[in-house]
Amino acid sequence: MMYPFMMLDDNTEVVHSEMLPDGRVKVYFEKPDAKDCFHSAVCYLPDYKWEDINGFTPEEIARYQELVESTAHLILQFSKEGGVENAAGF
Repeated sequence: MMYPFMMLDDNTEVVHSEMLPDGRVKVYFEKPDAKDCFHSAVCYLPDYKWEDINGFTPEEIARYQELVESTAHLILQFSKEGGVENAAGF
């Protein structure tokens, strides 16, 4: 199951998985692109391991790394509670 987390100012959508059996959480980044359709990347928490980077520049990944580092505690919490909407009681 993937849960919405946030939409960035560059139209990148960030979603995350529920807590996986091994204790990791998959954070998925996807951004529409007129030429390539979509750019995408996966980062696994808590070890910040990036995989499957398609179309994003190193500068974009560095920006997303900062974002993940600053919000990892929330993503990890929400992954246990059914996403931000369930954690927030909406």
